[in-house]
Amino acid sequence: MRLRPSARLILLDPSGRVLLFRFAFKDGPLTGQTYWATPGGALDDGESFEDAARRELAEETGILTQNVGASIGSREVEFVTPSGERVRGQERYFLVRCGGDAISRENWTALERAVMAEHRWWPIDEILESRETIYPEDLAAMIAAADKPS
Repeated sequence: MRLRPSARLILLDPSGRVLLFRFAFKDGPLTGQTYWATPGGALDDGESFEDAARRELAEETGILTQNVGASIGSREVEFVTPSGERVRGQERYFLVRCGGDAISRENWTALERAVMAEHRWWPIDEILESRETIYPEDLAAMIAAADKPS
């Protein structure tokens, strides 16, 4: 099984809401599946997790930053990609605070346009109460741990 390292972004607006995208698959091996997830994606060859986080943030939201900070969490999970390949994802999460809630789809790939059906800024309490599938499953706890004073 191929290892698929990726950088994921926990993006918070000034109100503390988290940006999530709803993925909805209309065809292929994942037909009928829907879930909400943080922005992010696979590392390009030779790319660091931090560089991938900056690139994915710009591509998926239009937000540019030179510093995504240190990773606040990680997980390994097996999943099936939209092409049907089974991979072991090695994900690192970066918490980024932004100045507003406007995002751009201008740099989305064809696949992102096909499967990223909508976006929403979620208050943490709604994430905790939701019956929707949200990845990572411990998103609220990751945010709480990152916000604790040292």
